[in-house]
Amino acid sequence: MVDAVLEDHRSAPISDAHKALFTLIEKAALFTNEVTAGDIAAVKAAGMSEEAIYDAITVCALFKFFTTWVDASGVADLGAEGYAMSGERLAAHGYAPAE
Repeated sequence: MVDAVLEDHRSAPISDAHKALFTLIEKAALFTNEVTAGDIAAVKAAGMSEEAIYDAITVCALFKFFTTWVDASGVADLGAEGYAMSGERLAAHGYAPAE
């Protein structure tokens, strides 16, 4: 399903609500200044909650920010070994230290 969404969310085997949400996110990522209240209303009419829309826009904006920051600052990728170690640490200890 993920491959189908990445290929073309409009024809992927997902709900119409998700198709509408991904269409909004695509527009937010590519044409931020063109997103309108009508775009948001269309996603709500398709069945997505305001919270889901807010979360999706926030994730989209953060990914766009971090991608721009990484590309412009020259931050290096961790590499396979670094990601494996990070995954093991997260699996064992989670994202935040226990209090």
